[in-house]
Amino acid sequence: MRRSILLLSLFAVPSLSAQTYGITHTYTVGGDGGWDYLVPDGPNHRIFIGRSNRVMVVDMNDGHLIGEITGINGAHGTALATGTGHGFATSGNDSSVVMFDSKTFKTLGRIPAAEDADAIIYDPASKRVFTFNGDANSSTVIEPSKGTLITNIPLGGKPEYGQSARDGMIYVNLTDSSQVAEIDARNMRVTRRWSTAPCKNPVSMAIDTRRQRLFSGCRSGVMAISDYKNGRLITTIPIGNGVDGAGYDPVMRDAYASNADGTLTVIHQDTPDTYHVVENVQTAQRARNMGLDPASHRLYVVSAKFGAVPAESTATNPRRRPPMLPGTFMVMVVEPLGSH
Repeated sequence: MRRSILLLSLFAVPSLSAQTYGITHTYTVGGDGGWDYLVPDGPNHRIFIGRSNRVMVVDMNDGHLIGEITGINGAHGTALATGTGHGFATSGNDSSVVMFDSKTFKTLGRIPAAEDADAIIYDPASKRVFTFNGDANSSTVIEPSKGTLITNIPLGGKPEYGQSARDGMIYVNLTDSSQVAEIDARNMRVTRRWSTAPCKNPVSMAIDTRRQRLFSGCRSGVMAISDYKNGRLITTIPIGNGVDGAGYDPVMRDAYASNADGTLTVIHQDTPDTYHVVENVQTAQRARNMGLDPASHRLYVVSAKFGAVPAESTATNPRRRPPMLPGTFMVMVVEPLGSH
């Protein structure tokens, strides 16, 4: 009897492997300017999106604009410091961080950082905020309750995105040397580093804290998967071109890479050391940034519609980007549709 019940229970549990994904909603948000990191705040059903001179706060459920954090010169990343009521947004063009009220979005102060302040995260173990300053090759450490500068940590390379392991360690991609650096968040120093080769130019990063794995999206067209406990690369998996966002869902056991070529690569974790590509979901050209809400298993990907580059412009600047059509900036919701 017990054996029969066990078999029935096994068959009754739906498989979370090999899920098919698709776009279920598209919200036209509008607004001028380029964009960078998406930071979901799942418990409050909102997304923070860096938009050139401000951070837009968008409702997850219907895409309406809740509010904006203004006074930013080169908006990139956003971090929310749990329990303080404060949020932090990098202002990369003037090497600073704007502290704001996480409910009203009112600016509360400005903290000096370093050149090219880009990504920013909150580490709950040390209760500190860390920026990753690309051109300065450093990380600025901020005390979030008072919004004061603690120090700048030299990283020995150009950082892109990073993640907190929530155990006192932080990991960050060094894109110029194709490495991952480990930061001791409490002692504020680099303790280890390892190569992501054959991955080149790691930029985006996601983390699996249960199995101690890092997922680095690389501009060379692969995702580098590392064992951060032992500081070693496990494997690389092919992804789309022009990655700038990554995510990992611990329930689905899927890793994601959002790519400028209009694809969202879905990679399933078969075991902590083995992975395979499930599919490349078609999104939109230049949809290179994403955020994940693990509670709903929804991914939020942004892009816009673009016009043609004038012929005279291509003659003088062959790499000039096409102009964004006014009012077309959009948030796409990608989510699991069912098993293959």
